[in-house]
Amino acid sequence: MNNTEIVKQGLKQRYAREKRFQLYGRCAVFVGFIFLALLLVDIIIKATPAFSVTEIRLDIKVDRASLDLPSEGRITQTMISAVNFGGVVKKALRDAFPDVSSRKEKKQLYKLVSSGAEFLLLEKLFTNPELVDREKMTLWFKADDDVDTFYKLGKRTSRISDKQAEYIAALAASNHIRTSFNTTLFTASDSREPEQAGIRGALLGSFWTLLVTLMVSLPVGVAAAIYLEEFAPQNKVTDFIEININNLAAVPSIVFGLLGLAVFINFFGMPRSAPLVGGLVLSLMTLPTIIISSRAAIKSVPPSIKEAALGIGASHMQVVFHHTLPLAMPGILTGSIIGMAQALGESAPLLMIGMVAFIVDVPGGIFDSATVLPVQIYLWSDSPERAFTALTAATILVLLGFLTAMNAIAIYLRKRFERRW
Repeated sequence: MNNTEIVKQGLKQRYAREKRFQLYGRCAVFVGFIFLALLLVDIIIKATPAFSVTEIRLDIKVDRASLDLPSEGRITQTMISAVNFGGVVKKALRDAFPDVSSRKEKKQLYKLVSSGAEFLLLEKLFTNPELVDREKMTLWFKADDDVDTFYKLGKRTSRISDKQAEYIAALAASNHIRTSFNTTLFTASDSREPEQAGIRGALLGSFWTLLVTLMVSLPVGVAAAIYLEEFAPQNKVTDFIEININNLAAVPSIVFGLLGLAVFINFFGMPRSAPLVGGLVLSLMTLPTIIISSRAAIKSVPPSIKEAALGIGASHMQVVFHHTLPLAMPGILTGSIIGMAQALGESAPLLMIGMVAFIVDVPGGIFDSATVLPVQIYLWSDSPERAFTALTAATILVLLGFLTAMNAIAIYLRKRFERRW
């Protein structure tokens, strides 16, 4: 065998190995895509029931006698607040099923509607006292979470009795039960009852927390990157700082939560479970990412631009802020958005500072008690009620939507303002 044949044989082997490697790579990408697709489909299937809610129609008697109100005179909001609307809803259920007589059957009947039904009726009459004189009113009340699961999915649970199944079938036959879009999911805050729970409080809590994170980490991170890359002298102190910044990027997030608990809450006495503290903790976590990405963006600016600016008499600071920083801004924004997206999905550091508390009120600022979307997912995933499984999956979809949007914005900014050198 001559040298030419040996070379050709070696080329065939190398080409064959290259094709096998490409095949292995395609298979790895395909397998990864399949697993991600299966995960996403599973989340969507589990989340679908959360976007609809079962409602039961009841004819409520709202005349003065049934509400124990004065037979004459003007009805005030104070009078309405004193009415036992829980008893009014129960009476409407008994009127819908007049054959129910035993105490046990009545108890099962009352469990068809949500415990928040009386508050819906109270709110409606409180804002419109004139409705009392109309004697009868038809309202759709949210069904109990077990009834909701049974009606939408057709799955019996240990909490649904045979008698309750008969009541639901009778309501369906008379068109007194329906499913509609669950607006409560986006307009209400957390609740012990799944049919009354929503993510509005967690959404606003995430907004205030990320706002604090952005206001702290972006200017501090960019300023640190500019100093380290353009002004800091090259000595052992600078090398020590750079090594520690790189190491901080790999520190587990729960360590930052412990740091926030020790410093911000225990030492400075800041309010526990507040977006202010959560934002400061997430700022500490995202600072290394922003500093590293900002330094890389600044370093990518060609030295010829800096030299040209210096050659026409610009000072070093003018070169940095008039030329280098504007050209590096796309990379800086991309790294900052990716760091913010990472902060949005973190729950461990926020658990350490008390944002795991059950909070019903919607936060109105950075000092109010609040929770965030990842922590809300953690809380609902640990709840025993079956309906919270769908709410957990729906919240995961919302969180994935925000993360996808933030990454899409980062990609757009990089493509839109990227300079080719």
